[in-house]
Amino acid sequence: MTVFLVFLLWLSLLGILHSYLFYPLLLRWLARGKKPNHLVFTPKDNWPQVSIIMSAYNEQAVIRQKMESLLQLDYPEGKLHFYIGSDCSSDQTNAIIANYAAQNAHLHFFPFTERRGKPGVINQLTDIAIEKWGQSPEHIFIITDASVMMDPHCARALVRHFKNPEIDIVDAHMIHIGMKEEGISQAEDEYISSEVRLKHREGLVWGKMIGPFGGCFALRGNRFSRVPSNFLVDDFFITMKVFEQGGKAINDLEATCREPVSHEIGEEFRRKARISAGNFQNLTTFTHLWWPPVRPLAFAFFSHKVLRWLGPFFILIILLTSGLLALGGNLFYTLLFSVMVGAVIMLPLLDVLFNSLGLNLLPLRGARYFIMMNLALLQGFINFIKGIRSNVWEPTKRDRPS
Repeated sequence: MTVFLVFLLWLSLLGILHSYLFYPLLLRWLARGKKPNHLVFTPKDNWPQVSIIMSAYNEQAVIRQKMESLLQLDYPEGKLHFYIGSDCSSDQTNAIIANYAAQNAHLHFFPFTERRGKPGVINQLTDIAIEKWGQSPEHIFIITDASVMMDPHCARALVRHFKNPEIDIVDAHMIHIGMKEEGISQAEDEYISSEVRLKHREGLVWGKMIGPFGGCFALRGNRFSRVPSNFLVDDFFITMKVFEQGGKAINDLEATCREPVSHEIGEEFRRKARISAGNFQNLTTFTHLWWPPVRPLAFAFFSHKVLRWLGPFFILIILLTSGLLALGGNLFYTLLFSVMVGAVIMLPLLDVLFNSLGLNLLPLRGARYFIMMNLALLQGFINFIKGIRSNVWEPTKRDRPS
């Protein structure tokens, strides 16, 4: 029994360390000297047709700035069209978008009167774009969120890579803005920044970036797959379907876009729990892409995503096994159990206490953020087990981007 507990403990600890430490270090080493894709469109080339797809729901706080950011994109004239759907918004979102659509012939607005969730809106908008421009490798979709402001060069930076026939998905470089000391925004930004670097290196090493940031990414029209009506994480589903067809996915650090980061831990917990439920949908749907983890794609999927999604279970196993082993009087496991209890319980409580006193220590905030993220994963798993019947959502509360 003791041997089994020790095995479970170290296997769980290895799972956490591999996903958060060993795998990123391995990617950093493997990516040394590797160059980004160099087969790109030049200003003299005939650039492909682009349809920008966007779903919006009650985004009146940001939609005006989003529309301005879309209209100032630098792309060959006549080659860029916008397909925007409102998922039965009840605020001023529809009126604002409709005003822009009335002044811009290449902006097509669809105010849906029944809620269908972001994937449902995207499915319908892509159908409309395909009916107009076809579903060929030369028709590029850029799928973006209302809260994400694309820099003027972003569309060109994304689309230029599609001159390379092997590349089917290109992810943008998400830059967070509006960080504050008192919230979780700095910890969130640290995590997302590390994810950007990791995804970029996966693209460099294997051409298998494990899922884009859904706020802004591009893909070939012929590689788009309709997202099931109850799926919560559409960007990951679309990417895995591309991998099933043998396509490649990369991240371009020069394709920059900006999004205000969330400060409220409750809001971020709700968002991550929802995403987590969708993660487990994808984990079970695409098991054949990550097990056994011996091929490059399977190894990357397993290391980067599967082990992280199982993180809360690893933490619980380490707590349980180290506690049981400590009962036997083993000093090492007694110390490990004490450290784990302190990390899981005391560090977040200390951060709450210091925050109430006006003190914001990034290491404590990072520990609290990590625990919150894993609790959200656990809540998402519970939601997944209960069954997901709807993918409708509420936008995350964020500061208005500037």
